[in-house]
Amino acid sequence: MPEIDNDLLSIQEARTLATAAREAQKQFLHASQAEVDRICAAMAEAAQAASESLGRMACEETGYGVPEHKTLKNLLSSKLLWEAIKDVPTVGIIHRDERKKIYDIAWPMGVVAALTPSTNPTSTTIFKILISVKARNGIVIAPHPFAAKCSAEAARLMAEAGEKAGMPKGLVACLTRISLPGTQELMKHKYVAVILATGGAEMVVAAHSVGKPAYGVGPGNVPVYVDRSADLAQAARYIVASKAFDHSVICATEQAVVADRPIARRLEDLMRTEGAYFVDEDQARALAKILFNGHLPNPKSVGKSPQQLAQMCGISIPDTARILVARLKSIGRDEPLSGEKLTTVLGWYEVDGWEAGCERCIELINYGGRGHSLVIHAQDEKVILQFGLEKPVFRILVNTWGTLGATGYTTGVIPSMTLGPGGIGGAITGDNINVHNLYNLKRLAYEINAPPEAAFRPGSTDDLAQRRSFTSSAPSSGGMTDAQIDAIVRLVLEDLKK
Repeated sequence: MPEIDNDLLSIQEARTLATAAREAQKQFLHASQAEVDRICAAMAEAAQAASESLGRMACEETGYGVPEHKTLKNLLSSKLLWEAIKDVPTVGIIHRDERKKIYDIAWPMGVVAALTPSTNPTSTTIFKILISVKARNGIVIAPHPFAAKCSAEAARLMAEAGEKAGMPKGLVACLTRISLPGTQELMKHKYVAVILATGGAEMVVAAHSVGKPAYGVGPGNVPVYVDRSADLAQAARYIVASKAFDHSVICATEQAVVADRPIARRLEDLMRTEGAYFVDEDQARALAKILFNGHLPNPKSVGKSPQQLAQMCGISIPDTARILVARLKSIGRDEPLSGEKLTTVLGWYEVDGWEAGCERCIELINYGGRGHSLVIHAQDEKVILQFGLEKPVFRILVNTWGTLGATGYTTGVIPSMTLGPGGIGGAITGDNINVHNLYNLKRLAYEINAPPEAAFRPGSTDDLAQRRSFTSSAPSSGGMTDAQIDAIVRLVLEDLKK
């Protein structure tokens, strides 16, 4: 008997899971806020308890990053996220404006098709399940094929915990037969109401091309500007640690330092002390060849330690190196290392003054990171404010890490593993995607102003006769003359003035 094609099995699984999620979501639509919160709390607790094992599993399956750091991301997506959203109302009337007599009623979207990346597979799966169910949606995860097992395990344990707490079976599911046709079938399925895509640029384009509402977030190219007013010791420590965190697979990780010239040498020395190794020109060229296939990122170099990268390109670096830093002169296709590098390589530029730093940062942002994020280290509030006002990004992170600041670990932004780059970055929102993005609002609106009297009047007999004559004398080719249209507009305006 011939073996059944995996694409066909994947398509069928997508259809089956989407249909089951829709049936479960119709039941869940009637859940109370207390029931929703009980189920979500159980799932968050289960994910938190498994954070370490899931982090280790993700690292082993993908070969990307650091297990301990993946554990921290799993905790962000379970414990910290739940603490941030547990008191958010998502059922029934969630806001009242007594003066305007408007009541906001939360209404779930339906079934979410959630595409997750290989770089942050378990943390993104946990995150998307929690915000989807909190908003009373069903969800089907479509994992990256490089991270299918760990993503499915994260979804399985959360679904199991949720169902034990009273969640309808099938509300949370994950594709286990992964193929492009299967993922496409899921996104296009008639019961899928919204697509939540996190990953590479190709994935985001695919999500937006389906013809359904989609939250698509892709790459960033995050510059970090270090001003002459900065706390240099802290800046050096933070930049190196952030770039080394999980071997730089978070899209909000710093990609290039833009150093104010008066403090550049001191910052370099301090970063060396923290474990930054500055490569020479020949080493930088060798790195560029293995990090990119032409102008496209090489997946084999993603999430690797400096030592692994050095071995891949045949250069010698110290065992103590935590990140590699390359001095760059230009930005664009002729300088591959000026783009996003989801690995432990950091660019380095020097500028004279914050105005020049501002321009250089904008160049970097425009080369692959529009709308995403920027980091600034400074004590001068004027400089900080100018960066906040002028940069075409939606997260400006001040005196903190790019990785942990943008995702909400070290700042007050809502914890999220899906960071919107807004319209300028090709997305529908610049938010840290969260539960508020996954429900719609119905508005119950009472009359507070009486209709104007003119709205009740049908118009005078003469006016009506004139209008009929205009219509009957309209050109047979289909349409009135400009003079006739102008006359009708004048009559309508006169009615409204009465």
